[in-house]
Amino acid sequence: MRLHVPPRILLLALAATMLAALPACDGNKNDDDDDYEIPRYTAPLASKGGEASMNRMLATVRAATARFHDVAAAEAAGYVSTGECVALPGVGAMGIHYVNPPLMGDAGFDPARPEVLVYEPQADGSRRLVAAEFLVFRAPWDAAHAAAPAFGSQAFDQSFGAQAHGLPDHYELHLWLWRHNPAGMFASWNSKVSCAGAQV
Repeated sequence: MRLHVPPRILLLALAATMLAALPACDGNKNDDDDDYEIPRYTAPLASKGGEASMNRMLATVRAATARFHDVAAAEAAGYVSTGECVALPGVGAMGIHYVNPPLMGDAGFDPARPEVLVYEPQADGSRRLVAAEFLVFRAPWDAAHAAAPAFGSQAFDQSFGAQAHGLPDHYELHLWLWRHNPAGMFASWNSKVSCAGAQV
């Protein structure tokens, strides 16, 4: 015997199946939450051949930092908050940096072990992981390498002299892995990030 199912029932069943496959809502979603979807690197047209390679490298960093969405896990792994939420009025913000001192003293960098994690303070007092940052001091790096460090084809920024913000001269690179940055994956400042939720 052939069972006839009204089209409306089929559509409702399909909708229910699709909804069940979606991630659960945490009750805190807002219009900006799409900016927290995992960004992808898009290479300039002249270097499209390196796009897949770069995305594989970025995937390595994402996999290594995914557990640090939990700030307690980051602290247990040796990351320490600098306390200050860094912002540049009219440009954007970085957020609150958590540094791992033992990782900062060598002459290299490991994609699976970023020296710095960056969190955006939230209105409820929590902190949301938005970026990883590699930081390499200039002196040991230059003593061991003929060229400045690069993450794939992306050169690190040079923070020398007054630009070193109180640290010895160093190379640094932000990777906005966990929040979209309109200025680009590797830009220093992110106009989507705010320090408005920082606790005074």
